[in-house]
Amino acid sequence: MISFDSPRLIADIGGLYARFAIESAYGEFSHQKSLRCADFPSFQAAVTAYLEGLKSITVAHAAVAIANPVEGDFIRMTNYHWQFSIEATRLDLGLDTLVVVNDFTALAMALPRLAAQDFRQVGGGQAVKHSVIGLIGSGSGLGVSGLIPSGEGWTSLGSEGGHTSFSPSDEQEMAVLRYAWRQFEHVSFERLLSGPGLELVYQALADMNAQKVAPLSAPEITRQALDKQDALCTQTLQVFCNMLGTAASNLAVTLGALGGIYIGGSIVPRLGEYFDRSGFRQRFEDKGRFKPYVAQIPTLVITAPEATFLGASAILDAQLRNLMNAPGSAILSQIRRARADLSPAEQRVADLVLAKPRSVLNDPIHDIALAAQVSQPTVIRFCRSIGCKGLSDFKLRLASGLSVSVPITHSQVTREDSVLELGVKVLGNTANAILQLRNELQREAIDRAIDLVAAADRVELFALGNYAAVAQDAQTKFLRLGLPCGAHTDPHLQDLMAGTISPSTVAIIISSGGKLPELMALQEKIHQRGACVIAVTATQSPLARKADVALVAEHNEHAATHLPMVSRVLHLLLLDILVVGLEMRYASNPPEDLGPKPPSRETPSTRLVSSPKPAISHSQ
Repeated sequence: MISFDSPRLIADIGGLYARFAIESAYGEFSHQKSLRCADFPSFQAAVTAYLEGLKSITVAHAAVAIANPVEGDFIRMTNYHWQFSIEATRLDLGLDTLVVVNDFTALAMALPRLAAQDFRQVGGGQAVKHSVIGLIGSGSGLGVSGLIPSGEGWTSLGSEGGHTSFSPSDEQEMAVLRYAWRQFEHVSFERLLSGPGLELVYQALADMNAQKVAPLSAPEITRQALDKQDALCTQTLQVFCNMLGTAASNLAVTLGALGGIYIGGSIVPRLGEYFDRSGFRQRFEDKGRFKPYVAQIPTLVITAPEATFLGASAILDAQLRNLMNAPGSAILSQIRRARADLSPAEQRVADLVLAKPRSVLNDPIHDIALAAQVSQPTVIRFCRSIGCKGLSDFKLRLASGLSVSVPITHSQVTREDSVLELGVKVLGNTANAILQLRNELQREAIDRAIDLVAAADRVELFALGNYAAVAQDAQTKFLRLGLPCGAHTDPHLQDLMAGTISPSTVAIIISSGGKLPELMALQEKIHQRGACVIAVTATQSPLARKADVALVAEHNEHAATHLPMVSRVLHLLLLDILVVGLEMRYASNPPEDLGPKPPSRETPSTRLVSSPKPAISHSQ
């Protein structure tokens, strides 16, 4: 058993219970505890309560499998009222890494780790090695996923296949569908193949049989069916197993799952031999011309109680391995190699960085020195000993590799969204874009932009349309620093200003797409005047390619179809970074002592050329 550097928190969150465990080595789970969701007002409260009970165990990394789609940073559970931001929760819990994944995605990733005793086969068929595997399971909903062979490993499918339209196969199921249509406009497989679905099927069959029955819970229906206490409950469970056979068969032919169909969830594994004798396998093979095809595909019930934990652990481990290979992790490897050559005091700083990289990333130098029990100059010496210019340079290199906990996605706003859904999407899209910007910050470009502005006599900002507000905001901030600055948002006035700009001025052009002809012409004219241009725009845009420095922000926003929102926020943040960097430069070097002015330009094709003004130096 391979032990970890530190224990990891693994959780499985459903609509009724939240299960937790500590994994100290691969597949070795201890301190398992199941908490009722109803006992806690929030996800974070449940996690906190569990962690507080561990006493001496400190957790740095966590993986959470949740019965909910995971699309971006914000999670809103569909079968419970909990909602939370992944990144905010990570920070509040003091974790280095928090990975949140769909529970069936986690269960799918567990399949390659399962041993023969962790499942049982129902019916015939033989799995084809290194073939696609399907996964389906009923609980509070209907989970559907799959695994696709990918090189030495597997790629899991983030699927919502449980919401495909239910298709009846006999008169009984047709009656169930008609009954369900009275309540729901769309009847999916999940409406029927779940805990609530089992209760709905029970009521539908009672209606078909003209029976008046009191409502029963899914566990009670199952218990009475297994104990043969009630004919209607027995009929309900039979229909349930048959319909699951149809859903599993559809999944098999959709994925081409010759590696087998695995069945998980909280319902089927508890049915035991009853499920093996049910009509599930017969219905699975009932595919007409495709019966020989599906007959060769095995169906297997997952019996391992810790299967979801195994999958969540596998995903977390993959994330952490990616982190070790990320650009920012190179400096961690460098620290490990160089540690023996550092002074004893510097070694204490190195140990702190290796143990708590995120804390070091966020803490000021005073707190870092205090935590490592060294002086502040020692922290600076440590940074320089490993090849960094100083603490800021070290943090920039470290930051690029420490952001693996949040998947970056963009949710499209539609006319069908409620006001609440619209708000969640707008805020979620913006938060995800900011996280992506943080992950992809380019240190060299920021340093170069600060150098240019710090050495300039004046800054001129140029923007059009929706981005005028960004230029005006930046103008206020530059003026507060005492740097002469103008913001120009009218095309005619922009052209006049460009014709008078001096080589000692830096121009900042703000554009989401970086393709507007008028801004490209403006950039050309400014270069002809010998001044440098900083572009705040998209990667690989014409504006970015021709600028002296490009501060880039990628986003999934389509400015042509709706009012830009995300891109303006990203541009504001990029300029805030520039202003803060300039303010820090001013704090250590008064403006009059900042040295050389920015290089001038004689032609658009000339990058760094000398200026007729003596104050201009080549050093920039």
